[in-house]
Amino acid sequence: MTRPTRDEGLSYPETPSQTAGPFVHIGLALDVAGLPPRASEIGPEIAAADAAGEAIEIHGRVIDGNGDPVEDIFVEAWQADAHGVYQTDYRAEHAFRGFGRSAPSATDDGWWTFYTVKPGRVAHPGGQPMAPHINLMLFARGINIHLHTRLYFDDEHQANAGCRFFNALPPSRRDTLIARRDTQADTPRYRFEIHLQGPQETVFFDF
Repeated sequence: MTRPTRDEGLSYPETPSQTAGPFVHIGLALDVAGLPPRASEIGPEIAAADAAGEAIEIHGRVIDGNGDPVEDIFVEAWQADAHGVYQTDYRAEHAFRGFGRSAPSATDDGWWTFYTVKPGRVAHPGGQPMAPHINLMLFARGINIHLHTRLYFDDEHQANAGCRFFNALPPSRRDTLIARRDTQADTPRYRFEIHLQGPQETVFFDF
């Protein structure tokens, strides 16, 4: 039997999305999978120590509907630099890469980390500056389609209050996107918990 071609006016449905499973770590988080790193690896270092801007750490955790940490989560992050500019070259030799990947090890109780600088304000499509934020994408077993969310900062009150994107969210849900500064840490550090389900469910975006 000859398969029809697109030229015959037939359309084909999209193939179903597949769960990431444990294999995403084998391909993209080699240290967590216990494998030797490649010569050039994209890891949790979004910005080097000599990158312009305030150096910060992000410590995050993903919580499931039972209140337990998701230990096989894999997180990707994109962000603007300290001047509010997105980079297009992610090579590790740059002081600011703008893109990173992180996953918790077996002993981290679900905590993952990014090392970066606080992002500057990027313009909303309407022209107004948005509050500083980091874009996050989540992959894990049981998540059939990767999830998109954002991280905002609790010490950016004025910027958050004037951000058109942030304030388009229901007031009761905005707090789910706020990372809180750890005042006990020696270096600027923010903690951020993402809840997949339940009354504290994080806002996820259909980008």
